[in-house]
Amino acid sequence: MKEMIEAVVRKHGSLDVMVANAGVTGPGGPNIANVTVEEWDRIMNVNARGTFLSFKYAGLQMVKQGRGGRIIGASSIAGKQGSFVHWAYTASKFAVRGLTQSAGITVNAYAPGLIEHRCCLGRLPLKFETMSFKEKTPLKTLGVPTDIADFVSFIASKESKFITGQTISINGGLYFD
Repeated sequence: MKEMIEAVVRKHGSLDVMVANAGVTGPGGPNIANVTVEEWDRIMNVNARGTFLSFKYAGLQMVKQGRGGRIIGASSIAGKQGSFVHWAYTASKFAVRGLTQSAGITVNAYAPGLIEHRCCLGRLPLKFETMSFKEKTPLKTLGVPTDIADFVSFIASKESKFITGQTISINGGLYFD
């Protein structure tokens, strides 16, 4: 992560916005005994450790530049409301929320619900799962990638200057916190 940020600064002259968006999930299941230590470590390394390193090195660079910036993490609906299916993923996304609230600088996160995209829908075991999410959402629809991109654009802008430490739900009203 440090090398990536250094490369960005060399190419563009500064780092003003960092979006820690990488994330993985695993096979999941209703029984925690079925989660392997290797699967747990893989998910935590990408989702929690990757976010930590992004926040750390982006923050150091922004302090060095002396003018602040915006750091944005990718949490999830699973990081705001526990899930009995994806144990490691849920824990890793709660970790992103904790990092966001603890940073003490302009750091925010977003927590999407189910997004209509091949990376999300391909993980659902049945089309029934998709219908279940749609029916539970007051808008009766799933989100699309531009719903997330539009929020990230706003939270990275100067108009969001008084918002920090927040994990904002983007879920069509699936649940409220």
